Amino acid sequence: MPDIKHFDPDKALERAEHLFWRLGAATVSIQAVTAETGLNRSSLYATFGGKRQLYLAALRRYVRERARPACERLAGDGRGLPAVQEAFDALIDQRCSGAYAGWGCMLVNAHAGGEAEDPDVRAVLDDHHRRLRGAMADALAAARAEGQLARHVDIDATAEALVLLAYGVNLRSRAGAGAEALRHTVATTLAGLKAPAPRAD
Repeated sequence: MPDIKHFDPDKALERAEHLFWRLGAATVSIQAVTAETGLNRSSLYATFGGKRQLYLAALRRYVRERARPACERLAGDGRGLPAVQEAFDALIDQRCSGAYAGWGCMLVNAHAGGEAEDPDVRAVLDDHHRRLRGAMADALAAARAEGQLARHVDIDATAEALVLLAYGVNLRSRAGAGAEALRHTVATTLAGLKAPAPRAD
């Protein structure tokens, strides 16, 4: 007779994702995963494989459910710098308040931890970096089309810089930085990209 799962694999994966996101893969034991998900080891291994495979599945779920939709919203917005500002505002809200405050970003946490040494994890991180940089570049291109950008702004280099700023927001919020300080840094950065206001005659 085939084995019949008496649990929701995606719900179990979501709980594992939260555990890895909050604590990092290096500090999470299989015992902690079984306690968090309510699964026994045999069910866990039969469904997901070992800890490495479970972490990869959780990381990919994070990308699918959280990171990729945010990139797609920014890339398709079309309003230019206001869209970039709103994306950072939403990021800071998520990192500094609500259920996941202080957790940072699971992807950025992986960049900063030993998880990034795994080539499969690195592939996920690099793919997300390209997507986020592309979304930032799309938003900056829209800003240029709307006359919002200063002439000196290089779109590709600035897109990369904004991605690094987003990483910094994630890391600093995890370290306890407040929303006001993070918003000030973002506002100062974006102000340096704006075209001068037309001179009044």
